[in-house]
Amino acid sequence: MKKALVPLLALFGLGLAGIAQAYEPRATPVVDNVYAIVGPITGRTVENDALNNNLGFVVTDAGVVLIDSGASRLGAKQIDAAIDAVTDKPITHVINTGSQDHRWLGNGWFAEQGAEIVALKRTVETQKRFADQHVARLEEVLGERFAGTEPMQAVDPIDTDRKRLEIGGTTFELIWFGDAHFPGDIVVWLPGTKTVFTGDMVYVDRMLGIHPWSDVLSWRRAFHEMERLEAVHVIPGHGQVTDMTQARAETGNYLDFLVTEIRTAVDNFEGLQATVERLTDASQFKHLEHFDNWHRTNISRAYTQIEAAAMQ
Repeated sequence: MKKALVPLLALFGLGLAGIAQAYEPRATPVVDNVYAIVGPITGRTVENDALNNNLGFVVTDAGVVLIDSGASRLGAKQIDAAIDAVTDKPITHVINTGSQDHRWLGNGWFAEQGAEIVALKRTVETQKRFADQHVARLEEVLGERFAGTEPMQAVDPIDTDRKRLEIGGTTFELIWFGDAHFPGDIVVWLPGTKTVFTGDMVYVDRMLGIHPWSDVLSWRRAFHEMERLEAVHVIPGHGQVTDMTQARAETGNYLDFLVTEIRTAVDNFEGLQATVERLTDASQFKHLEHFDNWHRTNISRAYTQIEAAAMQ
């Protein structure tokens, strides 16, 4: 089945040739048997099959453990092909770090190949909450390339906030430090190599996004809790593989900036619009991709959340 995948994907690529160069997932070595699949920092498009995020995998003695599964059945097949280019070992487990579409809608493909889907209960609850919304959105973006994709969550989700797994001689820790980009976002920590897959806890190279369902106060606390892991290798949710210095500069410091400045604004009865205008420049973050699209929205949504918290 996997050998037939290459010509199939080539045909799809030819179909897109008149639109733009199609994104092809590729594995990037990080540290001993740990790989990242770094997606583009653009938006979701047909050309990238909504794989505009980072995934990764670990080759263990027992097989491959995949971190997140892509946004569609077709995207999952492409991820599978990228792993095949590195190892012949089967994918035994898929760990979901979150509930945004491109982190788990490829689960079904990997389950059909025999992989066990692993997720915390709080993550699965959010996946179920947003499934219909995400499917409708991706059907609109991807069209026929979304065909055959069916939402599938972990059958036996883990009802705890921290879980240690031993798989093929490698230790994995699933840790929920707090709700962030989505409720139930977690990180996957590999203490043996001091590597962390952050999911959407960390954005580098591009501006993070605060949605109405994000929790800026919890996200900030969670980020600083994660810092205590003292990770050497950081595979962020978006952007190039990095270290905690860049993660802190482009995610942690940005969350600190929003929370500190907006708390001061709320305490001083500075209105929403005045606060947005005062904080719009934020020159220290202007280098981030999508700054112009997201920054003012982030201020507005963070203000609403922080004001509501102050009134409780």
